[in-house]
Order: sequence, then C-alpha cells, then structure tokens
Amino acid sequence: MPLKACFCMATVTVQKERTPEREVAQNKVCIVLSKGSLDMVYPAFMIGNTAATMGSEVHIFFTFWGLSVLNKKKVGSLKISPVGNPGMPMPNILGMIPGMTRVATWMLKGKMKKIKMPSIPEMIATSKDLGVHLHACSTTMSMDIIGFPKEELIPEAEDIIGAATFLQLSQGATTLFI
Repeated sequence: MPLKACFCMATVTVQKERTPEREVAQNKVCIVLSKGSLDMVYPAFMIGNTAATMGSEVHIFFTFWGLSVLNKKKVGSLKISPVGNPGMPMPNILGMIPGMTRVATWMLKGKMKKIKMPSIPEMIATSKDLGVHLHACSTTMSMDIIGFPKEELIPEAEDIIGAATFLQLSQGATTLFI
C-alpha cells in the first residue's frame, strides 16, 4: 500500500517493498545534527521526515550548535552564514561585510517561502507527527559548553541523552552526520 507525503511542492509516493535482509538496514535512520544554520538544519529534517514517511524509525541527536533548533528562544531565528560557504552565489569575501549574514538569511527565507517550503518550526511539527524522535545532547547542553538550560527546550524535544545512549539507539541504523 503506497504512502504519500507532501514536502515542499512535490508529492512523494513510496511503495513499501522490503525483503527480510533489507528490513533491518532500512528500518532505522539516525541523524547527528551538530550545526544550527539553516543550510544544515533543513537537510536533517528533510531526510528525517522522508525516512519516517517511508516507515523508518528516525532519531535526530542535536549536539553543539545544532541544539539551537531545540531552543525556544533560537528556533525561529536560525540563520545562514555566507562566510566560508563556497556554495553561496557570491564571492566568499563579501560574506565578511557586516550585515551579510542577515542579507543571506533574508534571501534564503524568501526563496523558501516562494516555493512554499515549510519553516523549521513547521518541519519540527511534521517530524513529531511522523514519530521522529528528537534528542538533545546532555554533554553539550551543559553550562560549561553551550549553556542551554533545560527549561528552554522546545516541547517537541523528547529527552536529553548522552552520546552513549545515542550510540545504543543507533546500533544497526543508517547514521548520518550533518
């Protein structure tokens, strides 16, 4: 029976055809998100939500700057940096001009809105509706590293776990580092 999901402007139809030997490998996807910029966060949710739509168990582990996604105060104001980003459609040196991060973010968000790409908060809501597990890294949340108090976690964050727990969760999974 085909599953349908709408991401962006495309509708994806997936046939669930699994053989026993492929079942384990395709049944779990784990993503480590260590960056909090829009060009890193979107792929994590696009891949995670697509995998969940295809029937996979999905876990996203937010660590270091990726924790910004789970922070109530920061999730709505993620940015894209033009500095050191060779994929940007401008000479890299221009990224160092004051205000260019704001301009690049505004341009990207405008393009996303034009193609009806969901916002990050909407992607988070979709992921929770699809059963994606969102885990905050206990080590990097500490006041000694990121200084992110537990009270600032968005309600969609399932829990706060350490690397050892995430490694146990990811055994036998396809694991991606973004």
